[in-house]
Amino acid sequence: MASTAELLPGTLDLLILKAVSLGRQHGYGVLLRIGQISGDALQVEQGSLYPALHRLEHQGLLDAEWGVSENNRRAKFYGLTEAGRRRLEQESASWNRLAAAIAAALAAGPQEA
Repeated sequence: MASTAELLPGTLDLLILKAVSLGRQHGYGVLLRIGQISGDALQVEQGSLYPALHRLEHQGLLDAEWGVSENNRRAKFYGLTEAGRRRLEQESASWNRLAAAIAAALAAGPQEA
């Protein structure tokens, strides 16, 4: 069985917002942080990450500024806007409700059917 899980549709934006909420990061740093905070259970492909970062920036959920990475390379660093913080709170609450409902359904025994 694989040690990593596939991302469900719609979860990448939530994970990016969460990762960036922990501190400004460049794109590759966001990718690494998602792996770190998920215990390496979730891995994001760069081909999915960068379009999502651009989309979230365009929606006003992330802001970005150019800087220099730890490798002394020019990189775009992302931070959470106030709108991004609100979206993260809303989406987190919604996701937690859904996860709790699914967990309850999976824990149901035959007497509850």
